[in-house]
Amino acid sequence: MFRELNPLLHSQLRLAVMSILVGVEDADFVYIRKQTKATAGNLSVQLDKLCKAGYITVEKGYKGKKPCTTCAATEVGVKAFEEYVDALKDYIKAPESK
Repeated sequence: MFRELNPLLHSQLRLAVMSILVGVEDADFVYIRKQTKATAGNLSVQLDKLCKAGYITVEKGYKGKKPCTTCAATEVGVKAFEEYVDALKDYIKAPESK
């Protein structure tokens, strides 16, 4: 039996964000937006959903006089991402039915 794919991570943009964040200590909003090619508004909404789920932290501050938003994956988020990837592997390795 296949495991259910996490609906929060099954979104293309949220999955892309988590894929970026699990590989780095943190990333700023501009970097994530450029990597995902998302609009600022859509990215903000998706980051908020990931933050409310406890998958990422979002810190707002300044670099010099410019506002800077930095995101990082939490342990809960990394675990959820790893479980999602493992579930996908189950689908990929599934024997073909005849």
